[in-house]
Amino acid sequence: MARRLERGARLVLASHNKGKLAEIEALVAPYGVEVVSATALGLAEPEETAPDFAGNARLKALAATTGSALPALADDSGFCVAVLDGRPGIHSARWAGPQRDFSAAMARIHSEMGETPDRHAWFISALALAWPDGHTETFSGRVDGTAVWPPRGSNGFGYDPMFVPLGASLTYGEMTSEQKRADTHRARAFAQLRAACLD
Repeated sequence: MARRLERGARLVLASHNKGKLAEIEALVAPYGVEVVSATALGLAEPEETAPDFAGNARLKALAATTGSALPALADDSGFCVAVLDGRPGIHSARWAGPQRDFSAAMARIHSEMGETPDRHAWFISALALAWPDGHTETFSGRVDGTAVWPPRGSNGFGYDPMFVPLGASLTYGEMTSEQKRADTHRARAFAQLRAACLD
């Protein structure tokens, strides 16, 4: 049985990524939970040493709940390309380097994909909710689509401008935040979290 997060609870969002924070805050907002960012609390980002998204999300959530004595929600997500054997995957942020230069990271993906006709790509999000006693709940979501070049749109963040989800014509970078939020990898993971821990 999943543990519930009650209305009125304070929740740490264990991310230092402004784009992710805005998306997660908007998802959590209707449920009467007061959110505070790890940045606002001065919490350091732990090293992401797990071999998968769920493990890294748990590491971040547990570090934040330990540092704050509050429940914490963390996301670990990434962009995966079929012909690159799923890379950059869990290393998506690292491909952008210390300056978080996603233009360079997208150019690297384009270069490594070459002229292949296989443009299949997907986004994955793992959300981990952790409590100060070490209990965790983990949920994951995935959206498949196509990697496009050149990147299109200046909305969103990260690899959004080079990804068109299946059934859509716009990249995430061309969508409004409302259009994107309607059905993303993060929204799909959050729908599971909501059903288990919030509704």
